[in-house]
Amino acid sequence: MITLTPGSVTLSQLEQIWRGQLSARLADNAFAGIEKAAELVAKAAAGDEAVYGVNTGFGKLASIKIKSSDTTTLQRNLILSHCCGVGEALDIATTRLMMVLKLLSLGRGASGVSVSTIRQIEAMLENGVTPVVPVQGSVGASGDLAPLAHMAAAMIGEGEAFYEGARLSSADALLNAGLEPLTLGPKEGLGLINGTQFSTACALVGLFEAKRNALECVVSASLSTDAIMGSTAPLIDEIHTLRGHQGQIRVARAMRGLMEGSEIRESHRDGDTRVQDPYCIRCQPQVTGAALDLLDFAGRTLEIEANAVSDNPLVLVETGQIVSGGNFHAEPVAFAADQIALAVAEIGSIAQRRVALMVDPTLSHDLPPFLTPEPGLNSGLMIAEVTTAALMSENKHLANPCSTDSTPTSANQEDHVSMAAHGARRLLRMNANLNAIIGVEFLCAAQGVEFREPLQTSPALQEALDCIRKSVPAIKQDRFLAGDIESMAKMVRAGSISNAAGLPASIDEVAL
Repeated sequence: MITLTPGSVTLSQLEQIWRGQLSARLADNAFAGIEKAAELVAKAAAGDEAVYGVNTGFGKLASIKIKSSDTTTLQRNLILSHCCGVGEALDIATTRLMMVLKLLSLGRGASGVSVSTIRQIEAMLENGVTPVVPVQGSVGASGDLAPLAHMAAAMIGEGEAFYEGARLSSADALLNAGLEPLTLGPKEGLGLINGTQFSTACALVGLFEAKRNALECVVSASLSTDAIMGSTAPLIDEIHTLRGHQGQIRVARAMRGLMEGSEIRESHRDGDTRVQDPYCIRCQPQVTGAALDLLDFAGRTLEIEANAVSDNPLVLVETGQIVSGGNFHAEPVAFAADQIALAVAEIGSIAQRRVALMVDPTLSHDLPPFLTPEPGLNSGLMIAEVTTAALMSENKHLANPCSTDSTPTSANQEDHVSMAAHGARRLLRMNANLNAIIGVEFLCAAQGVEFREPLQTSPALQEALDCIRKSVPAIKQDRFLAGDIESMAKMVRAGSISNAAGLPASIDEVAL
């Protein structure tokens, strides 16, 4: 259980919650504001003045006044009518992160929900009741309406939920967990479904996975550089400080540390006739460093959004107003997702070129064709390289911006939308593709370094190599490789190889 203070939660806390599927609760000092806002909503619901979302219809139907006796039915109907999601269910860890983000938004005391609604989310997190949330149906404006409606439906005992490994009706899941379905008060349904929490959760997961991939890529690039007997002169600190980009400086510094003490490097420091290595070796700090800077920028946007109130209307406790605005529009999240997609695509693009370099005997500095001891009889890693090319190309297509797309919805009331939801959701597929690209690079680099024996790589990279060989033995003759690639992709996603090389768990802590 982790206690969170709305408005000041960090990316590292959110990543910890996501990776560990931790439960969360709001700090006690959040509840005074929550209660004051709820009192203002209750007063408005009992009054004669029309207040959007409290005693009116929604969207194009906002001009229709609702009787005070029907406000509970209004909120329930809102949730049920908005449960229009399609597609596969969002994974449990990301769904729980979405619930935590909703908790944080409501906890700012500007949504007007009751304490019981907050407690329901906390209890579901603590007891492992996770709503089944279809991943398709949000355009990222007026909130992630459909996905969040499925979350809210589970809170009131409608729809489905996961509980103890089973997919049940939400009513049964709540019953089995010892919880009661929630009865929604005025504005509470709207408070639950207005917001960017689905898009933001998916984008955050994309960010966390991209940074893990970037960390692994620093190691794979270093091992590849040794495999092709590349120069480390382009890693000299002065080159990168003269330019000044922090990501570039950090990547170069990390690579220098990883390659320190390599016998392979020392063997060709003098007398090497090559003036320059190809860009995929020489410009690794510049490319992955730039991607890292872009991820950092996107991360700052998402940290702000994770702490934001993206509900509508907002309850302004200090002035006693309930006002409509547009904080539900997910344009910042859409831009951040597009930036993450660009970074993921480019990390994979340069990694794939290193794979192509290592399997090509005309470029790999005397390595055997396709990194097999008996080329011709064996094809070695020929088609593994083709697979990385396919994945790289797929990621390039997926990296096309989603934020520039828009289509009017809801009878033109919502006439500009962000498309943040699928912009963020595509990052899962892109990162999985990148896991495999980097995994194949590790396979190639390990083969290449072993062909340099008796010369040894650096101590840090030898630890990385030993980690690889614990799961995937050297490829001495052709064998079924799909399982090896899958094993390597899983190791990359887990951060196993960078951990073995002595790097910290997060690239944010590398070479600072």
